[in-house]
Amino acid sequence: MQQTCTKCSSTYQITDEETATLSDLSPVFKDRKFDIPTPKYCPSCRQQHRLMWRNERHLYKRKCEKTGKEIIAIYSPESPWKVYASDIWWEDEWNPLEYGKDIDLSGSVFKQINNICLKVPHLALIASPDTHDNNSDYVNFAGWNKNSYLIFDSDFNEDTLYSNVLKHSKDCMDCSYLHSSQLCYECVDCFNCYELRFSQDCTNCHSSAFLRSCIGCKSCFFCSNLANKEYCFHNEQLSKQDFEARMKKIDLESHNKVRKLQEEFHQYTQKFPRKYCSILQCENCTGDYITNAKNCFRCFNIADGEDLYYCDSLYNAKTCVDVSSFGENIQRIYNCATIGHNSFNILFCYSCVMSTSDLLYCIGCRQSKHCFGCVCLKQAEYCIFNKQYTKEEYENLVPQLIEHMQNNGEWGEFFPASMSPFAYNETVANEYFPLSKSEVLQKGWKWRDENDDLPQVERVIPASKLPEKITDIPDDILNWAVKCEVTDRPFRVVVQELDLYRRMNLPVPHLHPDERHRMRILQRNPRKLWSRQCAKCNKDIWTSYAPDGSATVYCEECYLSSVY
Repeated sequence: MQQTCTKCSSTYQITDEETATLSDLSPVFKDRKFDIPTPKYCPSCRQQHRLMWRNERHLYKRKCEKTGKEIIAIYSPESPWKVYASDIWWEDEWNPLEYGKDIDLSGSVFKQINNICLKVPHLALIASPDTHDNNSDYVNFAGWNKNSYLIFDSDFNEDTLYSNVLKHSKDCMDCSYLHSSQLCYECVDCFNCYELRFSQDCTNCHSSAFLRSCIGCKSCFFCSNLANKEYCFHNEQLSKQDFEARMKKIDLESHNKVRKLQEEFHQYTQKFPRKYCSILQCENCTGDYITNAKNCFRCFNIADGEDLYYCDSLYNAKTCVDVSSFGENIQRIYNCATIGHNSFNILFCYSCVMSTSDLLYCIGCRQSKHCFGCVCLKQAEYCIFNKQYTKEEYENLVPQLIEHMQNNGEWGEFFPASMSPFAYNETVANEYFPLSKSEVLQKGWKWRDENDDLPQVERVIPASKLPEKITDIPDDILNWAVKCEVTDRPFRVVVQELDLYRRMNLPVPHLHPDERHRMRILQRNPRKLWSRQCAKCNKDIWTSYAPDGSATVYCEECYLSSVY
């Protein structure tokens, strides 16, 4: 069935399989099924809408509403939401049910939920309880990290900085989508790598720099599309002696020379064919960056998934439609953002994690089940609008609420953008669907201007005035503020960071951490698919490489034959 998006006017398909899944996910109360309507927005607009609720990396100093102490939070001081420090939020000294409201079947359900959102305290950060004890205060959507700083959506790391989607890694910095790696710098979408720098889409590589789409390579430099190679320089096979002689002429310690190499490497890799997408050990899947999955349609960044439609950033997920972040053992989820850790049967919810089930239109609930329209509940059951009911009362009232939402056009929709506590440019939506301030305001969404307070430092120095090499950087840089070359925003260099630069013989970056993150995300393909043909055999493929781009795109068979 073909439909037209009511937001962007693009056309999109709703398959029979998707319709059947929506029917299967539709809630049932007393043998009556309440059908989930087919979506009226295209997949991209739906994903953008969900991601407008997810602020991963913008942290602020503000007061805990309970103690008055200064804390780090993902909500700015201007945010309308009340915030508790994480340890205070989990205490039993306050009860979310104190903010309960009676049901009003004459008004908007979204407005009733929003009124609760404005009164109930929210978690300052989404992080594991050991965050403070393990010297990792400045993290978000992160768990079980040690000695880590400004990492986001990352778990089980040690001594890592300025990264996102980092898993089981150590001594890494300025990386994105890195897994099981060590001593890596400026790497994107790499797995099981060691001492790798300025590289992308690499697996099992080590002691190398400037690699693209390489597997099992070591001691290589400025190479692309290689497998199981050693001592390659510009894709040329050399002896160990010749390789080491050439590498002596390469200066990776100079900032300007590294930047020039980055520009040259980008141009160099353009002449190599690209695999249409990164899909490994999968059956019947379309999308990009999918591993060990089956029956996943137009999905991105999926591991161990089955029967998924239009999902992104899920791990160990089954039977989900329109779900963004972050998976981790979830099943039967529809139209949600940030659902994870043993959650089941969740519809139209945001940030409900840790053994939740059978929730509808809830926000920020933990270890709760059978709730409707609730906010920040802990270990609760059979609640509506943060008010306790019996099981029988709950099962009689929820159908009335759903009927009311069906009549006023709210049933089946995700929470309105106006309810999100974040400005558009604070959220992940702006990373994958970037808009200017004027475009955001024109749509009636919120925008927050960056207003960095100048750190209390001895000296402010433009990045262009920094010494070229790390050997010339004095210890005193820890007392300076550096102004970004692109945005003019000030940033600090911390002790742990300086130590890694010196250990890895890397120059101090000239860009603000947010700008470095933005540039890494731009290296990745968009979360969109286009129908085109393999440039070699003309086979029809679905790929995340746009047809009007410069990349030469091969199907899997042609790509593998060109590499091996």
